[in-house]
Amino acid sequence: MSVNDARATASARLERNLGSWAVDPTNASLPAFAAALHPPTQSQALADVRATEAWVREWAAFSLDGAVLEWQPRKWSALGSQQVPVRITITEVATVAKFVGGSLQRRWSELRDRAQLIRDELGDSAALTPVLRRNARTFEGYSPERFTQFLAAVQWLVEHPVDGLRPRQIPVRGVDSKWFRDHRSVASELCLAVTGRAGLGIIDSDPLIRVRVLDSALAPGGVAEFAAPVEQLAALPLTPAAVFVFENLESVLAMPQWPGAVAVHGSGYAVDVLTQIPWVLERPVIYWGDLDANGFAILHRLRKSHAAVTSALMDASTLLMHRDLWVVETKPPRGRLDTLTPVEAEALAVLRDEGDARLEQERIPWAYSLAALQRVWAEVTGN
Repeated sequence: MSVNDARATASARLERNLGSWAVDPTNASLPAFAAALHPPTQSQALADVRATEAWVREWAAFSLDGAVLEWQPRKWSALGSQQVPVRITITEVATVAKFVGGSLQRRWSELRDRAQLIRDELGDSAALTPVLRRNARTFEGYSPERFTQFLAAVQWLVEHPVDGLRPRQIPVRGVDSKWFRDHRSVASELCLAVTGRAGLGIIDSDPLIRVRVLDSALAPGGVAEFAAPVEQLAALPLTPAAVFVFENLESVLAMPQWPGAVAVHGSGYAVDVLTQIPWVLERPVIYWGDLDANGFAILHRLRKSHAAVTSALMDASTLLMHRDLWVVETKPPRGRLDTLTPVEAEALAVLRDEGDARLEQERIPWAYSLAALQRVWAEVTGN
């Protein structure tokens, strides 16, 4: 192993541990870096004496405060007694960063300084270190100006409790509500570590669920389209024959009048929240999602909390019939989905075999979709 080889190995180790070593360099496993240099055997040395001599001279010339180079004697019959380097050991993280040098050393030094500045400004505590470690890459990504702004804002939040305020009411100096939205998670973690106040005491609006009552006879007070928190929806005296739950809002909005039906926007992976609504939980659900891995994962999630969910348009035939409308799903989930029916599992296998194909539900011709929904409705309700 040459000096450059050792430096490359140390660089990879520092890159892997950059965040944790920068925010808490004293907690690194020591030594921070050690590597065997794999000196040549006598036969290898004889095969290329010049290269062996150059390698020994290179390590003999190596000097770095804090790095320990171990040498051992070799008694070779053909070359006599020789001293060869066998191992390099660097105890401290700062020395590893110095050995690596370049941009990686600068990144480590800047992140270390930022972590220390946070401690200096907010007050160090045992709870602060794991927060710094979890968010190290976030801190590294800030420009100097943005980091200064971020730290000043967090310091203000630590010193000025905002209990009972809504997000847009928070008078954080030097930043607007958009800033708070983007940085709320990290700021909240830091404030919790320093003050023990979880969530900053901010009051959030309950998420709204979009609903369309497709049968005017069921519409509460004659209102057929609305959005409300789950607690309010749960109190409605709706009695649908079945409930359509669609992954995408556009499909909900496109639905025609339909005797006995209510259509609800499932909001992706938040779909299981709907099972807190009695008139959803107690009625059959017809679920229609995108024909992609995420769509099937959402269907699986809904089935985990609702016993009577039938899918529509989530089969291999629909997928293959509309091949010209496919796109590629960039981040498909790979988890086990054991609630899928054989028909659904076949469709999932096909789209995965086709390179993670994705068919968005809105792209399927509407007449085809309506006909399929009508068939499933008849199967589920008998009407």
